[in-house]
Amino acid sequence: MMEQKSLSGIERTLVVQYLTDGNVPVTLTPVEETLNSDEVIHSLTSQIFPVAIKGEQVQVSHKGEIVLENPPQAIRRFANKNVRVEFYFNRVGLYFISKVFENDENENLSLSIPPVIERIIDTTEEKNYDFTALIYFDCKTKKELNIHCVPHEEIELFERPAWKIIPLENQKAAKNLLETFVEEAKVEKNAGNGIQLIPVCKYLTEPKAEHLEAMQDRPEEPSILYVDHERLLLGMTSKACTFFKSEEYGIKLIFSIKKGPILTRDIFVTGIVNKIYRSSDGKLSCVDFKYTTMQEEDLRFLYEKTTSTLFI
Repeated sequence: MMEQKSLSGIERTLVVQYLTDGNVPVTLTPVEETLNSDEVIHSLTSQIFPVAIKGEQVQVSHKGEIVLENPPQAIRRFANKNVRVEFYFNRVGLYFISKVFENDENENLSLSIPPVIERIIDTTEEKNYDFTALIYFDCKTKKELNIHCVPHEEIELFERPAWKIIPLENQKAAKNLLETFVEEAKVEKNAGNGIQLIPVCKYLTEPKAEHLEAMQDRPEEPSILYVDHERLLLGMTSKACTFFKSEEYGIKLIFSIKKGPILTRDIFVTGIVNKIYRSSDGKLSCVDFKYTTMQEEDLRFLYEKTTSTLFI
């Protein structure tokens, strides 16, 4: 649709008409403008995540005036502030910056669509990881999959997990989850030594900002939270979780080799979904795959790689 960052006049007209026709959900985030008017940064003082507005609460006139009807309290705090308004048009993420005003005669809020509407910048980039994983086959349905999994940015996979990896402000909630998971493990006897529960609790108690993407419905790459010679553990939104307990999947574990003619060492295993952990609000999931088949030389490699101990 659009190759430039900013929309042309005709494109803007089409987008305004699309919003006017109704029921387009939007998200609002408070922002402050920098000295360079082309840049906008999130306010360091607000620490507020984007707030979603349902389409039926958004009324747009042909002149580009937007009325937010019966806005939630979280939005009312944005009154008299500049906000970043994000939405999807034909699956393309768009945004504009506008000031929110209070209407004196009612409790609604209003803002205007400015002359410039821009595309959300695609921040997805290729990174070189020492380790990734690929869920490539559903053993039950015989369906080929292509679910690429990458390491969580804040977890060192080949170090023993420690409680300190969980931010202090999240540790109380994490402790409550841990106690629940430990009690379940005692009954189900399926968690091994349980060390993987620390990254599980870290992931499930992290606040997740629901920013709009450059493209709508882009497949999510699950985060690798833990790996050893017995299991692989992934984190993802529950919306993206298409795995089922006790079902088996083909998994490729990919280790980069920086020296030598071979670029990677690929280990092919099968793994059964041993447990699915959920966050308190149900929005996040962690999937524990326990290996069911593995070559002995691969078992030795994984054991020594993940424990820093010789396999005997």
